[in-house]
Amino acid sequence: MIQVTVGTNTEKKTITVNPSKTLKEVLVSEHIDFAKGDVYLDGEKLTAEKINKTFTDAGITSDCYLISVVKANGGF
Repeated sequence: MIQVTVGTNTEKKTITVNPSKTLKEVLVSEHIDFAKGDVYLDGEKLTAEKINKTFTDAGITSDCYLISVVKANGGF
């Protein structure tokens, strides 16, 4: 299990996650609308392909940050 600080640029919380979950699964389970902005894993911007990787596949073995930065124009 790993500790993931998940949220947006305005609200975050730390949760415990099984590293076999995908990044997208965690965002969805935490009700984070990642379509309205860019998603970063430990500061690296994620592509659509990378968001479907597990934490293990993304090379995460310990604590990390999974943050969606909402665009000022609401993502449009």
